[in-house]
Amino acid sequence: MGEIELFSDEYFMGKALQLAQQAFDEDEVPIGAVVVHKDRIIGKGYNQTERLTDVTAHAEMLAITGAAQFLGSKYLQECTIYVTIEPCTMCFGAIQWARPARLVFGASEPKTGYQSKGLIAAAKMDVTTGVMETPCVELMRLFFSRKRTNTSETKS
Repeated sequence: MGEIELFSDEYFMGKALQLAQQAFDEDEVPIGAVVVHKDRIIGKGYNQTERLTDVTAHAEMLAITGAAQFLGSKYLQECTIYVTIEPCTMCFGAIQWARPARLVFGASEPKTGYQSKGLIAAAKMDVTTGVMETPCVELMRLFFSRKRTNTSETKS
């Protein structure tokens, strides 16, 4: 396996995957996100809906809030948002309002992802998909297979 180039899409998606693993370890849906400005992570988040008892505590929402506070601006125009799984409609709406230059996600989400709802990105936002797709998908599969196993064990 080759080395990942510093400050590449794969490098920053790897950072988002580390956050997704943290969510997994805390029994949260394993999605991680980072916001990058000039090769520096200025916002990060992982799903914390259970921990915070808040349906809006998605990785992207927390990362956007952190980045906006860092910059002192609600707009993230020179930023790239990296997220392990395609954003849901709520997060995609927030991303659109934040106006980043780019959105990069690892794996598509055919059930709840924004694309499945027919939404498209603003013309000024570049979208890149499939970055480190396999590890992003595998972490989600493992999480939900364990959930199904635990659910069936408690019903026995």
